[in-house]
Amino acid sequence: MNRSPVTGHVHSIQTLGTLDGPGVRFVVFAQGCPLRCGCCHNPDTWNPSAGTEISAQELVHRAMRYREYFRRDGGITLSGGEPLLQARFATALFEECHKMRINTCLDTSGCILNDEVKHLLTHTDRVLLDIKYPTDALYRAHVGCGIVQPLRFLQYLNQQNIPTTLRQVIIPTLNDTEESIDFLSLLAEERSCIDTVELLPFRKLCTAKYERMGIPFPMAEIEEPTQDLMERLQSRLRNPKKKK
Repeated sequence: MNRSPVTGHVHSIQTLGTLDGPGVRFVVFAQGCPLRCGCCHNPDTWNPSAGTEISAQELVHRAMRYREYFRRDGGITLSGGEPLLQARFATALFEECHKMRINTCLDTSGCILNDEVKHLLTHTDRVLLDIKYPTDALYRAHVGCGIVQPLRFLQYLNQQNIPTTLRQVIIPTLNDTEESIDFLSLLAEERSCIDTVELLPFRKLCTAKYERMGIPFPMAEIEEPTQDLMERLQSRLRNPKKKK
């Protein structure tokens, strides 16, 4: 008996992405997020019932049109929103990818870890894990969860030896400190699954989107980091050697 296709809610798709994992990626932005990060660029992904309903098979079919660009390192990245909210759909998508020998990458905040998510991770080739702040107080003030959730998620990635890229958006006055960078460095040193750490500059291009939605952008008054600041923090970062 044929099973019904597994569908999920997708906000948007970016073809030939180069900033969401290794190589050239077909990037799927999942709809829905339980967090309310002050720096969020995509508030239109928050509502889990919005977006376009689509099957995992259809997404892979679309991605196959760009396969010649993937080469060895590229593939599909599932981002969001928070894709862990749709773990069953994400698993079906990654299973279909592996049938077609397409590399899979999960871009997540690590805020959920349950049996469905653990099953998803068995089909995940790489995780891009966003570690937003170095303290629980900052997490609770600007994210909507505690720091324990992403750290528990990271510990599980390490136990399963899943290649992991740590990412942090640098937000002046909040995490643009040497202490924050040292925290990331220590996480990487103590967990062998981490082979890359990336620092990303806070940007305010999303302001117009907030205005269209009629909601305030919580970090509208914060300045974007300068190139000098990004270079200084990058030079302090003890980035692990990328594994072969």
